[in-house]
Amino acid sequence: MTRIKTKEAYEATMERIEELLPLVTDETPLTDKNSVELDLLSEMVAEYEDEHFPIKTPQLVDVMKLRMYEMGLNQVRLAKLLGVSTSRISDIFNGRCEPTLQVARKICKEMDIDANIVLGV
Repeated sequence: MTRIKTKEAYEATMERIEELLPLVTDETPLTDKNSVELDLLSEMVAEYEDEHFPIKTPQLVDVMKLRMYEMGLNQVRLAKLLGVSTSRISDIFNGRCEPTLQVARKICKEMDIDANIVLGV
């Protein structure tokens, strides 16, 4: 399998994938030439994107702010939910401190945030 090496080649490959998508359905045999080509091009694009557009691990503060939005919480209500002061929430959000283990457990449980994100692993 060849690799995509330039942005132009990447864009051309994406265009070809767009052309192939309507031609390949769930019922299309895996041996069909369009299906084989689509599979090959998709793998090449995935490899290029992994190298050039890596997805970083989300930061705890960003995930907490997103969950606050989803849950309709402000910092005062979040502090009450986690059993800490609003200044502690502010310190966590501004990077002045990290949550204690007890607070980290509450973040996982009350905000439904994965422990790997809370622990930074």
